[in-house]
Amino acid sequence: MTESEGTTGPATGHDAPASTTASRLFDLRSVIALLFGVYGIVLLILGLVSNTAEDMAKAGGWDINRDTGIAMLVVAVLFVLWVRLRPVKAPVSELGDPDGDGAGNAADPPSH
Repeated sequence: MTESEGTTGPATGHDAPASTTASRLFDLRSVIALLFGVYGIVLLILGLVSNTAEDMAKAGGWDINRDTGIAMLVVAVLFVLWVRLRPVKAPVSELGDPDGDGAGNAADPPSH
């Protein structure tokens, strides 16, 4: 029995279709949004809790931690919206051969 005749389980390796969940999870925009969000929360809390008159004088009367934290949270929200509104789509060649000519078979090595 050959490999193509005996396979009944899910495709693995090069035969497996591109995972859209994994591509969305590890999208660089999601990672950047997470980092901006975490640092924004830390700075916002720091600005709200431990702000002294001495710190305000150093910054020219500006609560720099609080304001920068708010700005970073806004940027994080914008990145999340970008990910939601424009999700990553796998290229057609990775999903299989749509026209049946054999040019886009996922088992074939990429031609460069």
